[in-house]
Amino acid sequence: MAVVLFGYGWYMQPSEEEQAEWARQDSIARAMEQKAETERIVAEAAKAEQMQMAAMGDTTALFHKALSGESQKIVLANDKVEFTIDTHGAMISKALIKGFTDKDGAGDVTYFEGRDQRLNLMLAAKETNIETADMFFTPLETTDRSAKLVAEASNGGKVMVSYTLGDGYLLSISLQTIGLEGLFAPGHNEMDVEWTANCRQQEKGFVFENRYATLTYKEKGGGTDYLSETSEKTNQDIEETLDWIAFKDQFFSAVLIPKGDIAAHSKLTSIPFQKTTDISSVRGIKFEKESGYLKHYEARFKTDFDPKGLAPTEFELYVGPNDFQVLRSVNKESAMGKDLDIEKLVYLGWPVIRWINRFFTIYVFDGLTSLGLNMGIVLILITLLLKIITFPMVKKSYMSSAKMRVLKPKIEEATRQYDKPEDAMQKQQAMMQLYQNYGVSPLSGCLPMLIQMPIWIAMFNFVPNAIQLRGESFLWISDLSTYDPIVEWGRNLWLIGDHLSLTCILFCGSNVLYSILTMRQQRDQMVGQQAEQMKMMRWMMYLMPVIFFFMFNDYSSGLNFYYFISLLFSAVIMWVLRKTTNDEKLLAYLEARYKENKANPKKQQSGLAARMAAMQKEAEELRKKREALKK
Repeated sequence: MAVVLFGYGWYMQPSEEEQAEWARQDSIARAMEQKAETERIVAEAAKAEQMQMAAMGDTTALFHKALSGESQKIVLANDKVEFTIDTHGAMISKALIKGFTDKDGAGDVTYFEGRDQRLNLMLAAKETNIETADMFFTPLETTDRSAKLVAEASNGGKVMVSYTLGDGYLLSISLQTIGLEGLFAPGHNEMDVEWTANCRQQEKGFVFENRYATLTYKEKGGGTDYLSETSEKTNQDIEETLDWIAFKDQFFSAVLIPKGDIAAHSKLTSIPFQKTTDISSVRGIKFEKESGYLKHYEARFKTDFDPKGLAPTEFELYVGPNDFQVLRSVNKESAMGKDLDIEKLVYLGWPVIRWINRFFTIYVFDGLTSLGLNMGIVLILITLLLKIITFPMVKKSYMSSAKMRVLKPKIEEATRQYDKPEDAMQKQQAMMQLYQNYGVSPLSGCLPMLIQMPIWIAMFNFVPNAIQLRGESFLWISDLSTYDPIVEWGRNLWLIGDHLSLTCILFCGSNVLYSILTMRQQRDQMVGQQAEQMKMMRWMMYLMPVIFFFMFNDYSSGLNFYYFISLLFSAVIMWVLRKTTNDEKLLAYLEARYKENKANPKKQQSGLAARMAAMQKEAEELRKKREALKK
């Protein structure tokens, strides 16, 4: 059968001439399909161009005077910020934040310039679309703090854009149409807003700064939310009504606040990282470290508009530092009549952590900063103050471990008979009973230490967001807000990056020291199988500093320095407590408690440890009943 099949196949195969003819026919068919597809694309493009030209024709007919002209620059400035207004589009072409140096330590911070930022206000009329970005405006009234610009229509109507700068970082913007009410459909009361920006790299640490650069917004009557900082592209339709939208960097933000609500179904886009050859393109771009940019932001939304021109559409634009107290003052300065909560741009952590930072850390930090102290000294003093506050808990934790350490020989003697694996429950019960007789709670050594964890997490959220550390030097550290390299090699290596941070190395070294002291203390109190398990845990504890090194090498030197000092203080406190603890006196004290509890059982250990002992006893009795039923 195989021979027949192969023979038939060989006999029926086409000749070379037939194969060539089929190939030619296939090639012709493919060429015809490609030609048809090309013609279809060209036709659609021509149709779209005709529609665009028709729309432009309407706009040209109405605003033919305003669609050509000469660009002029108008500067509005105070002692905190400077805005440059371009009459082409009546847009802000440059924003300069004063009082802060750039990442190279020179001049003021240029937050955006040229095509980095674009605010286009769009009005959809019955027969035409009016876009401020397309028109050349004529300055009418200008001062150092205000500017009024107008674009005239052929029917005598006007589009007027006004800017007013106060004493702070808020710039008031308004748009008003005059004599154009007939262009709009009845009931039309919305304006389209398109706001885009390329977020510049302002700090030395590109990777670390990128973690804090995100498009943030506030829901009306609710809290703030943000787009992902790390996704390759975040394109999100917001269903809720919003109060404001912010293009946020690590230490600076641009916040657009309309007087009316930002209507639901707004479209927000954030695109990070990736090399681009044309940063003026505003779509589909991402940035890498060498570009000098972090992300591209886009916000498209609708807000209120009065076609009759009786009431202007008003905005406020904040361009300034992410300083908690400054942002709180903006809530009072704003004339929009909203509960802005704009200070939440400074992320302070989850609710419990936020309360610690909001009502303790910030006040202590501001109080010490007001004394004119160096920021490195401020971090040391905050660490010292926290250690003083938590010292009673640390001492209680240590003394609990010390009690278990001096009782170790007695516990080993009392549990010697339970060496078999099946006797593990009984051994645990015997240990808990002995601890109860001596009035010792094994859990008291753990719970106080857990209370300190929120403080560590609170500082993890606070220090990287503290703009007061930006550009501040201490000892060998030139800038506490970014990493402090001792070695740099110019290209990224996996996990490490392009540098070694000295404060990160010191932090990891102090972590090793603290781990050694902690493991030694725990080893001295463990019994039997617990001691064997501790040998495995020891290597895990030594591995954690290595993991922390790869995590924190890009983090700010201020945060690494705080952790270094904190762990160093903790190691010193533990060493001092160990040296000042008399084991003989402590054992004598425990023996006295043991006799007292024996004479009066009501004074024996109660609470969580006693309940755990009771639960273990119930579990053992249940296990015995099950075994009896099986038999």
